[in-house]
Amino acid sequence: MTDTAELRRALADSIGSHGWRAALEATPRELFLGDAVYRADKTRGDLWTPVRRAEVGEDEWLALAYADETWVTQVGGVLAEEATGVVTGSPSSSSTYPSLVVLMLEATQIAEGDTVLEIGTGTGYSTSLMCHRLGQEAVTSIEYDQEVAARAGKAVTEAGYTPTLVVGDGLHGYAENAEYDRLIATCSVRVIPPAWMWQVRDGGTITTPMWGWMGGVAFAHLTMADDGTASGRFLENDLYFMTARSHLAPPRPPVVTGIGEARESRIDPAVLDEEAAVFVAQLAVPAAQRAWGEDMTILLDVGTGSRADVRPNPDGGWTVHQHGPVKLWDEVEEAILMWLGAGRPHQSGFGLTVTRERQYVWLGEPDGPSWDLPA
Repeated sequence: MTDTAELRRALADSIGSHGWRAALEATPRELFLGDAVYRADKTRGDLWTPVRRAEVGEDEWLALAYADETWVTQVGGVLAEEATGVVTGSPSSSSTYPSLVVLMLEATQIAEGDTVLEIGTGTGYSTSLMCHRLGQEAVTSIEYDQEVAARAGKAVTEAGYTPTLVVGDGLHGYAENAEYDRLIATCSVRVIPPAWMWQVRDGGTITTPMWGWMGGVAFAHLTMADDGTASGRFLENDLYFMTARSHLAPPRPPVVTGIGEARESRIDPAVLDEEAAVFVAQLAVPAAQRAWGEDMTILLDVGTGSRADVRPNPDGGWTVHQHGPVKLWDEVEEAILMWLGAGRPHQSGFGLTVTRERQYVWLGEPDGPSWDLPA
């Protein structure tokens, strides 16, 4: 029989965290995978095949559980245990890479004595790691999906912990146990929910991945001030989790290109292959989504009906067509040219300030160029 204690030690060795080593060695990850996970199809990203513990055997299952990999546990609302065959859709819950979980916990700067609100219980693995280190009474975790929450609650209990587990919208936080020293989100958000600000103490921190409708990401670590505002620089890690469901983009309409005013583009649309550039572009047009055509970059704003498409010219350069009340490519160009002029900084060259009136991202310093996040 496989020695699970040795597997946990090996996982802790591979991650190399001193602060979280004891929790990693004590927490059996197999509990949090349940009896099945999904494996992605090698040719189609929207097809998922359930892998069942009973079918693969205990040794293979444990090897899977202690690999530093993300295992999808729910697709389109269907838990892997409940799937009767191949499922089509997008992941809606998963057990994230253990190394990524620890990186997130370390970035939050959690320490003994802290109380923590976790947004997104997921499988409950990170919840249990925190319970081991901080004590179960210090941990509150909230999960939106009832089935995911029930599954996590069972696993956390089997691991020996009884923290406060809440079923509800994590974007509203959980006021009953406030104020918290640390708020950690294991889902990505588009803006910082106001309730989080009210529930973290002065000097406390909010740590969350951020994601926008063009796919740009940044990792925020904010400190609460005594005037009710929060501010901080984005961290160096390009870390993100599944997006909070109410922050997802609306469905895109059919793509129509080549309409509207035409002009020469001042930038090569290929610059948007860089993650930092996508982050900057969506600051300029936060309501826009990105699509692709043959040799073409396309931006769509569902709310206003605005659109832009950029394609190469046969003799060099690029032509942009823009239609609608918002000149999407004009805004993107200005932001990208400013970013290029600043030396193409990573997202960590930017920061975020949140007040009661607005949330804005700034370049360099808080009084530098800035862009408002959507209200």
